[in-house]
Amino acid sequence: MDLRFTVQTKIQKPVNEVFDAVYNPQKLSAYFTNAGSTGALKEGTTVLWTFGEVAGQTITVPVKVQKTVQNRLIRFAWEASEGEYDAKAGTVPRPAGYDNTVEISFDPLGDGETLVRITESGWRSTEGGLQGTYQNCSGWMHMSCCLKAYLQYGIDLRKGSF
Repeated sequence: MDLRFTVQTKIQKPVNEVFDAVYNPQKLSAYFTNAGSTGALKEGTTVLWTFGEVAGQTITVPVKVQKTVQNRLIRFAWEASEGEYDAKAGTVPRPAGYDNTVEISFDPLGDGETLVRITESGWRSTEGGLQGTYQNCSGWMHMSCCLKAYLQYGIDLRKGSF
């Protein structure tokens, strides 16, 4: 079984603004990587994304950027996680020791709208891998909603969510 998912969100902003809000570390940190990002998502680089609110912990994740096409695509690899997230217990999914691939595509729809699609794949076909897909699918949907709220309304929807 190929464990993968795709989420998508339509954002009422031009593609260049939407792409920049993901690519640019200052903008990304305003709604997603709330404890920072060490750099732009330039092809061939590795940047560190830091999240400061997950289960009361600070988590830093290396993001290995494989491909960047201006206003069209960002693809990167990062370590897969397996298992369940439990906010009450203060636990996060465990690192799995292998990488997943994430593709974020940006499709202009005209009239200043952009469709953002996020696909993640690469989990092992195990119960832990299946749980990892559920967790990340939920996380990427949350990220895309936060991106929409940030760009369309100027708010940080993620603040206080975890």
